[in-house]
Amino acid sequence: MRRFIKISLQKPELAAALLLAGLVFFFQIMSNGVFLSPANLRGILGLMPEMALVAIGVTLLMICGEFDLSVGSVFAICPMTMAVLMAGGWPFWPAIVAGLLVCAFIGFLNGWLTIRFAIPSFITTLGMLFMVRSLTVVISGGFPPRLQVDAIPTWLFVEFVGPGNLLRASFLWFVVIAMAVSLLLSKTNFGNWVRATGGFLPAATAMGIPTARVKIACFMICSVLAGFAGSIQVMRIGSPLPSIGEGLELAAVAAAVIGGASLLGGIGSIMGGIIGAILIRVIDNGMVLSQVDSNWFKFAVGALTILAVVGNSWLRKRGQSMKVET
Repeated sequence: MRRFIKISLQKPELAAALLLAGLVFFFQIMSNGVFLSPANLRGILGLMPEMALVAIGVTLLMICGEFDLSVGSVFAICPMTMAVLMAGGWPFWPAIVAGLLVCAFIGFLNGWLTIRFAIPSFITTLGMLFMVRSLTVVISGGFPPRLQVDAIPTWLFVEFVGPGNLLRASFLWFVVIAMAVSLLLSKTNFGNWVRATGGFLPAATAMGIPTARVKIACFMICSVLAGFAGSIQVMRIGSPLPSIGEGLELAAVAAAVIGGASLLGGIGSIMGGIIGAILIRVIDNGMVLSQVDSNWFKFAVGALTILAVVGNSWLRKRGQSMKVET
Protein backbone atom coordinates (compact mmCIF):
# COMPACT_ATOMS: atom_id res chain seq x y z
CA MET A 1 0.00 0.00 0.00
CA ARG A 2 2.81 2.41 0.86
CA ARG A 3 4.49 1.66 -2.45
CA PHE A 4 1.22 2.40 -4.28
CA ILE A 5 0.90 5.77 -2.50
CA LYS A 6 4.51 6.62 -3.32
CA ILE A 7 3.95 5.90 -7.02
CA SER A 8 0.62 7.78 -7.08
CA LEU A 9 2.09 10.90 -5.50
CA GLN A 10 4.64 11.10 -8.32
CA LYS A 11 1.99 10.99 -11.05
CA PRO A 12 2.17 14.35 -12.90
CA GLU A 13 -1.62 14.58 -13.25
CA LEU A 14 -2.47 13.92 -9.59
CA ALA A 15 -2.66 17.58 -8.48
CA ALA A 16 -4.92 18.45 -11.43
CA ALA A 17 -7.22 15.51 -10.68
CA LEU A 18 -7.52 16.59 -7.04
CA LEU A 19 -8.23 20.18 -8.09
CA LEU A 20 -10.86 18.99 -10.57
CA ALA A 21 -12.64 16.95 -7.90
CA GLY A 22 -12.57 19.90 -5.51
CA LEU A 23 -13.90 22.37 -8.08
CA VAL A 24 -16.71 20.07 -9.18
CA PHE A 25 -17.77 19.70 -5.55
CA PHE A 26 -17.50 23.48 -4.99
CA PHE A 27 -19.51 24.46 -8.08
CA GLN A 28 -22.12 21.79 -7.39
CA ILE A 29 -22.79 23.44 -4.03
CA MET A 30 -22.54 27.03 -5.33
CA SER A 31 -24.99 26.29 -8.18
CA ASN A 32 -27.51 24.57 -5.90
CA GLY A 33 -27.06 21.24 -7.64
CA VAL A 34 -27.35 22.54 -11.20
CA PHE A 35 -23.69 21.98 -12.16
CA LEU A 36 -23.94 18.17 -12.43
CA SER A 37 -27.40 18.19 -13.99
CA PRO A 38 -27.71 16.38 -17.36
CA ALA A 39 -28.49 19.65 -19.18
CA ASN A 40 -25.37 21.38 -17.88
CA LEU A 41 -23.12 18.35 -18.44
CA ARG A 42 -24.45 18.30 -22.00
CA GLY A 43 -23.12 21.81 -22.47
CA ILE A 44 -19.75 21.12 -20.86
CA LEU A 45 -19.10 17.88 -22.74
CA GLY A 46 -20.41 19.32 -26.00
CA LEU A 47 -17.75 22.04 -26.16
CA MET A 48 -14.90 20.35 -24.29
CA PRO A 49 -13.46 18.25 -27.20
CA GLU A 50 -12.52 21.35 -29.19
CA MET A 51 -10.24 22.56 -26.40
CA ALA A 52 -9.10 19.10 -25.29
CA LEU A 53 -7.91 18.02 -28.75
CA VAL A 54 -5.60 21.03 -28.89
CA ALA A 55 -4.40 20.32 -25.34
CA ILE A 56 -3.54 16.73 -26.32
CA GLY A 57 -1.25 17.92 -29.12
CA VAL A 58 0.37 20.64 -27.01
CA THR A 59 0.95 18.20 -24.14
CA LEU A 60 2.63 15.67 -26.45
CA LEU A 61 4.87 18.40 -27.84
CA MET A 62 5.76 19.70 -24.38
CA ILE A 63 6.74 16.20 -23.25
CA CYS A 64 9.06 16.20 -26.27
CA GLY A 65 10.67 19.38 -24.95
CA GLU A 66 9.06 21.96 -27.25
CA PHE A 67 5.86 23.96 -27.38
CA ASP A 68 3.70 25.60 -30.03
CA LEU A 69 2.22 29.09 -29.84
CA SER A 70 0.73 28.87 -33.34
CA VAL A 71 -2.03 26.35 -32.54
CA GLY A 72 -4.66 29.08 -32.17
CA SER A 73 -3.97 30.32 -35.70
CA VAL A 74 -3.79 26.77 -37.09
CA PHE A 75 -7.14 26.18 -35.38
CA ALA A 76 -8.56 28.84 -37.73
CA ILE A 77 -6.74 28.18 -41.00
CA CYS A 78 -7.81 24.53 -41.38
CA PRO A 79 -11.58 25.16 -41.45
CA MET A 80 -11.05 28.34 -43.50
CA THR A 81 -9.13 26.33 -46.11
CA MET A 82 -11.90 23.73 -46.09
CA ALA A 83 -14.64 26.36 -46.49
CA VAL A 84 -12.86 28.22 -49.31
CA LEU A 85 -12.23 25.01 -51.25
CA MET A 86 -15.83 23.87 -50.79
CA ALA A 87 -17.03 27.28 -51.99
CA GLY A 88 -14.87 26.67 -55.07
CA GLY A 89 -16.63 23.39 -55.81
CA TRP A 90 -14.58 20.85 -53.88
CA PRO A 91 -16.44 18.01 -52.11
CA PHE A 92 -16.22 17.92 -48.30
CA TRP A 93 -13.75 15.08 -47.82
CA PRO A 94 -11.02 16.32 -50.21
CA ALA A 95 -11.49 19.83 -48.75
CA ILE A 96 -11.00 18.81 -45.11
CA VAL A 97 -8.06 16.56 -46.03
CA ALA A 98 -6.47 19.52 -47.81
CA GLY A 99 -7.01 21.66 -44.70
CA LEU A 100 -5.36 19.04 -42.50
CA LEU A 101 -2.45 18.75 -44.93
CA VAL A 102 -1.95 22.52 -44.65
CA CYS A 103 -1.81 22.07 -40.86
CA ALA A 104 0.68 19.21 -41.18
CA PHE A 105 2.88 21.40 -43.40
CA ILE A 106 2.77 24.24 -40.86
CA GLY A 107 3.77 21.78 -38.13
CA PHE A 108 6.60 20.50 -40.32
CA LEU A 109 7.83 24.07 -40.88
CA ASN A 110 7.70 24.79 -37.14
CA GLY A 111 9.80 21.72 -36.39
CA TRP A 112 12.23 22.06 -39.28
CA LEU A 113 12.96 25.75 -38.67
CA THR A 114 13.40 25.17 -34.92
CA ILE A 115 15.85 22.31 -35.43
CA ARG A 116 17.63 23.46 -38.59
CA PHE A 117 18.51 26.90 -37.23
CA ALA A 118 18.69 25.91 -33.54
CA ILE A 119 16.23 28.58 -32.42
CA PRO A 120 13.77 28.28 -29.54
CA SER A 121 10.37 26.95 -30.57
CA PHE A 122 8.91 29.93 -28.71
CA ILE A 123 10.33 32.24 -31.40
CA THR A 124 9.49 30.00 -34.33
CA THR A 125 5.90 29.42 -33.36
CA LEU A 126 5.34 33.01 -32.22
CA GLY A 127 6.26 34.16 -35.70
CA MET A 128 4.10 31.43 -37.23
CA LEU A 129 1.17 32.55 -35.05
CA PHE A 130 1.11 35.94 -36.79
CA MET A 131 1.87 34.58 -40.27
CA VAL A 132 -0.84 31.91 -40.22
CA ARG A 133 -3.45 34.26 -38.74
CA SER A 134 -2.72 36.73 -41.52
CA LEU A 135 -2.94 33.98 -44.15
CA THR A 136 -6.32 32.97 -42.75
CA VAL A 137 -7.66 36.48 -43.29
CA VAL A 138 -6.09 36.69 -46.76
CA ILE A 139 -7.56 33.43 -48.07
CA SER A 140 -10.95 34.36 -46.64
CA GLY A 141 -10.98 37.43 -48.86
CA GLY A 142 -11.55 39.67 -45.86
CA PHE A 143 -14.85 38.09 -44.84
CA PRO A 144 -15.86 34.51 -44.06
CA PRO A 145 -17.08 32.44 -47.02
CA ARG A 146 -20.44 30.76 -46.82
CA LEU A 147 -20.10 27.28 -45.32
CA GLN A 148 -22.04 24.70 -47.30
CA VAL A 149 -23.57 22.92 -44.33
CA ASP A 150 -25.77 20.71 -46.53
CA ALA A 151 -22.64 19.17 -48.08
CA ILE A 152 -21.08 18.34 -44.70
CA PRO A 153 -21.88 15.14 -42.77
CA THR A 154 -22.41 17.03 -39.50
CA TRP A 155 -23.93 13.90 -37.95
CA LEU A 156 -20.44 12.41 -38.02
CA PHE A 157 -18.80 15.31 -36.19
CA VAL A 158 -21.11 17.57 -34.17
CA GLU A 159 -24.61 16.09 -33.86
CA PHE A 160 -25.75 14.92 -30.43
CA VAL A 161 -25.64 11.15 -29.93
CA GLY A 162 -26.13 8.56 -27.22
CA PRO A 163 -28.75 8.18 -24.48
CA GLY A 164 -30.49 11.47 -23.78
CA ASN A 165 -28.35 13.15 -26.45
CA LEU A 166 -25.79 13.85 -23.72
CA LEU A 167 -22.74 13.80 -26.00
CA ARG A 168 -21.82 15.22 -29.37
CA ALA A 169 -20.17 13.03 -32.00
CA SER A 170 -17.07 15.21 -31.50
CA PHE A 171 -16.71 13.70 -28.03
CA LEU A 172 -16.36 10.24 -29.59
CA TRP A 173 -13.66 11.57 -31.93
CA PHE A 174 -11.92 13.05 -28.90
CA VAL A 175 -12.04 9.75 -26.98
CA VAL A 176 -10.63 7.75 -29.90
CA ILE A 177 -7.83 10.27 -30.56
CA ALA A 178 -6.97 10.57 -26.86
CA MET A 179 -6.70 6.79 -26.53
CA ALA A 180 -4.59 6.54 -29.70
CA VAL A 181 -2.13 9.25 -28.61
CA SER A 182 -1.96 7.84 -25.06
CA LEU A 183 -1.12 4.39 -26.43
CA LEU A 184 1.39 5.93 -28.83
CA LEU A 185 3.12 7.63 -25.90
CA SER A 186 3.01 4.73 -23.43
CA LYS A 187 3.18 1.55 -25.50
CA THR A 188 5.42 2.26 -28.48
CA ASN A 189 9.08 2.95 -29.18
CA PHE A 190 8.06 6.34 -30.54
CA GLY A 191 6.61 7.22 -27.13
CA ASN A 192 9.87 6.23 -25.44
CA TRP A 193 11.75 8.36 -27.96
CA VAL A 194 9.48 11.34 -27.21
CA ARG A 195 10.16 11.13 -23.47
CA ALA A 196 13.87 10.56 -23.97
CA THR A 197 14.14 13.47 -26.42
CA GLY A 198 12.34 15.80 -24.04
CA GLY A 199 14.05 14.44 -20.93
CA PHE A 200 17.68 14.78 -21.97
CA LEU A 201 18.38 15.52 -25.63
CA PRO A 202 22.16 14.81 -25.69
CA ALA A 203 21.66 11.38 -24.14
CA ALA A 204 18.81 10.57 -26.55
CA THR A 205 20.99 11.57 -29.50
CA ALA A 206 23.89 9.48 -28.17
CA MET A 207 21.54 6.48 -27.94
CA GLY A 208 20.81 6.76 -31.66
CA ILE A 209 17.28 8.14 -31.32
CA PRO A 210 16.34 10.25 -34.38
CA THR A 211 15.54 13.24 -32.20
CA ALA A 212 15.03 15.67 -35.10
CA ARG A 213 12.42 13.46 -36.75
CA VAL A 214 10.73 12.80 -33.39
CA LYS A 215 10.36 16.53 -32.72
CA ILE A 216 9.11 17.28 -36.22
CA ALA A 217 6.56 14.45 -35.93
CA CYS A 218 5.30 15.90 -32.63
CA PHE A 219 5.02 19.38 -34.16
CA MET A 220 3.00 17.91 -37.05
CA ILE A 221 0.68 15.92 -34.75
CA CYS A 222 0.12 19.03 -32.64
CA SER A 223 -0.82 21.15 -35.68
CA VAL A 224 -3.09 18.51 -37.23
CA LEU A 225 -5.01 18.07 -33.96
CA ALA A 226 -5.42 21.85 -33.66
CA GLY A 227 -6.71 22.07 -37.22
CA PHE A 228 -9.12 19.20 -36.73
CA ALA A 229 -10.44 20.79 -33.52
CA GLY A 230 -10.98 24.06 -35.39
CA SER A 231 -12.88 22.25 -38.12
CA ILE A 232 -15.16 20.69 -35.52
CA GLN A 233 -15.90 24.10 -34.01
CA VAL A 234 -16.71 25.60 -37.41
CA MET A 235 -19.03 22.71 -38.26
CA ARG A 236 -20.76 23.32 -34.92
CA ILE A 237 -21.22 27.09 -35.28
CA GLY A 238 -21.75 27.01 -39.06
CA SER A 239 -19.32 29.80 -40.00
CA PRO A 240 -15.51 29.81 -40.56
CA LEU A 241 -14.64 33.07 -38.79
CA PRO A 242 -10.99 34.16 -39.28
CA SER A 243 -10.80 35.15 -35.60
CA ILE A 244 -11.63 31.78 -34.02
CA GLY A 245 -8.92 30.32 -31.82
CA GLU A 246 -7.47 33.65 -30.69
CA GLY A 247 -5.90 33.14 -27.28
CA LEU A 248 -6.32 29.37 -27.54
CA GLU A 249 -2.57 28.78 -27.62
CA LEU A 250 -2.10 30.10 -24.07
CA ALA A 251 -5.14 28.21 -22.80
CA ALA A 252 -3.76 24.99 -24.30
CA VAL A 253 -0.34 25.54 -22.72
CA ALA A 254 -2.07 26.29 -19.41
CA ALA A 255 -4.08 23.05 -19.71
CA ALA A 256 -0.91 21.04 -20.33
CA VAL A 257 0.93 22.69 -17.42
CA ILE A 258 -2.06 22.28 -15.09
CA GLY A 259 -2.08 18.61 -16.09
CA GLY A 260 1.52 18.16 -14.98
CA ALA A 261 3.53 18.65 -18.18
CA SER A 262 6.91 20.30 -17.68
CA LEU A 263 8.15 23.18 -19.83
CA LEU A 264 11.57 21.52 -19.64
CA GLY A 265 10.25 18.34 -21.30
CA GLY A 266 10.25 14.67 -20.45
CA ILE A 267 7.44 14.88 -17.86
CA GLY A 268 3.69 14.75 -18.43
CA SER A 269 0.82 12.59 -19.62
CA ILE A 270 -1.98 12.89 -22.15
CA MET A 271 -4.51 12.29 -19.38
CA GLY A 272 -3.03 15.22 -17.48
CA GLY A 273 -3.51 17.53 -20.47
CA ILE A 274 -7.11 16.36 -20.82
CA ILE A 275 -7.79 16.97 -17.12
CA GLY A 276 -6.29 20.44 -17.50
CA ALA A 277 -8.61 21.20 -20.44
CA ILE A 278 -11.62 19.92 -18.47
CA LEU A 279 -10.60 22.09 -15.52
CA ILE A 280 -10.65 25.21 -17.69
CA ARG A 281 -14.11 24.30 -19.05
CA VAL A 282 -15.35 23.57 -15.52
CA ILE A 283 -14.12 26.94 -14.25
CA ASP A 284 -15.73 28.76 -17.18
CA ASN A 285 -19.06 27.01 -16.78
CA GLY A 286 -19.04 26.94 -12.98
CA MET A 287 -18.39 30.67 -12.67
CA VAL A 288 -21.37 31.42 -14.90
CA LEU A 289 -23.67 29.15 -12.89
CA SER A 290 -22.36 30.61 -9.63
CA GLN A 291 -23.00 34.14 -10.96
CA VAL A 292 -19.38 35.17 -10.53
CA ASP A 293 -18.20 38.14 -12.62
CA SER A 294 -16.78 36.69 -15.87
CA ASN A 295 -13.87 39.15 -15.68
CA TRP A 296 -12.39 36.87 -13.00
CA PHE A 297 -12.13 33.92 -15.41
CA LYS A 298 -8.58 34.56 -16.62
CA PHE A 299 -7.49 35.32 -13.07
CA ALA A 300 -8.89 31.93 -11.98
CA VAL A 301 -7.11 30.07 -14.81
CA GLY A 302 -3.81 31.80 -13.98
CA ALA A 303 -4.13 31.06 -10.29
CA LEU A 304 -5.05 27.46 -11.05
CA THR A 305 -1.98 27.07 -13.27
CA ILE A 306 0.35 28.27 -10.50
CA LEU A 307 -1.47 26.21 -7.87
CA ALA A 308 -1.27 23.05 -9.98
CA VAL A 309 2.47 23.46 -10.61
CA VAL A 310 3.16 24.11 -6.91
CA GLY A 311 0.92 21.19 -5.92
CA ASN A 312 2.62 18.82 -8.38
CA SER A 313 6.05 19.80 -7.12
CA TRP A 314 5.03 19.29 -3.48
CA LEU A 315 3.35 15.95 -4.12
CA ARG A 316 6.29 14.69 -6.17
CA LYS A 317 8.75 15.59 -3.43
CA ARG A 318 6.55 13.92 -0.83
CA GLY A 319 6.41 10.79 -2.96
CA GLN A 320 10.15 10.72 -3.53
CA SER A 321 10.87 11.17 0.18
CA MET A 322 8.61 8.26 1.19
CA LYS A 323 10.49 5.15 2.18
CA VAL A 324 9.16 1.73 1.27
CA GLU A 325 10.34 -1.68 2.30
CA THR A 326 12.17 -3.61 -0.37
